[in-house]
Amino acid sequence: MCGRYASTRGPEDLAQHFRVDDLRVEETLAPSWNVAPTEDVWAVLERTPRGADDDAEARRELRALRWGLVPSWAKDVKTGARMINARVETLHEKPAFRRAFTRRRCLLPADGFYEWQQVKDDGTGRTRKQPYFIHPEDGQVMALAGLYEYWRDPRVERDDDPAAWLMTCTIITTDATDAAGRVHPRMPLALTDDHYDAWLDPAHQDPDELRSLLGSPADGHLDVRPVSPAVNNVGNNGPHLLDPV
Repeated sequence: MCGRYASTRGPEDLAQHFRVDDLRVEETLAPSWNVAPTEDVWAVLERTPRGADDDAEARRELRALRWGLVPSWAKDVKTGARMINARVETLHEKPAFRRAFTRRRCLLPADGFYEWQQVKDDGTGRTRKQPYFIHPEDGQVMALAGLYEYWRDPRVERDDDPAAWLMTCTIITTDATDAAGRVHPRMPLALTDDHYDAWLDPAHQDPDELRSLLGSPADGHLDVRPVSPAVNNVGNNGPHLLDPV
C-alpha cells in the first residue's frame, strides 16, 4: 500500500512541470513531508469546465483533492478513509473504482513515499516498525497514478453551491519491485512524463491501453533509506523527517 508520502513542491513549480492550463490561485497547500490519508493533496487532472458546451475541450488543472476516494454512491465521506489505495490488478472491476478508471484519472505529485518494515530492536528484543523513505535517485518529482471522484453532499440543497461537491482521490498500487520490494510487498504506480497526456485524457478509455501506461516509480531507479520513527505520528512534519538514521 501507499499510506504516507512527501509533497513539498509549490503550485507554480507543479503547474510548469505538468503543463497545467488552469492554476487556481485561490487554492493553496503548505509543503508537507508527512502527507496522510483524508488530508487535501495536490492532483493534476483534465476535465471539461462545469456548464461548458458539449464540444468544449478538457483543460488540465492543478487541484487540491481529499486523499481517500469517496464513491458517488457512498452515504458519507467516512468511506474514503478505507479507499486510499486502488489495486491495479482489480480496479477495473471494483464498483468503487471502475468508472473512475475509465473517465477520471489523475496524477498525484510526490517527492517520495514511506513504507514500514518490522525490525527487532537488539537492545530491547522487541519488534518495532521502522519507516523508510523511498524516492527517485535523481530527486525528480514523482507522478503517482491516481483516480478521482465526485461526491454529492446531501446536506447541501443547491447543486450550484460549491459546498455541495467533494472531490476525492486514491493512489494506484502494484506489487513492489527493486529497492522498494525489499521493504514492503506493495508500492504506488507512477507515470513518466511521456505518458501524462494519454493518462489524463478523459476521452482515452481503453482499459488495456491505460494499464500499459503504468510503470514503477522512477522506472525502478529508487533510493531507499531508513528515517526517524517520528514520521509514524501524523502530527509531526518538517524536512527533518527525511534525515537518514
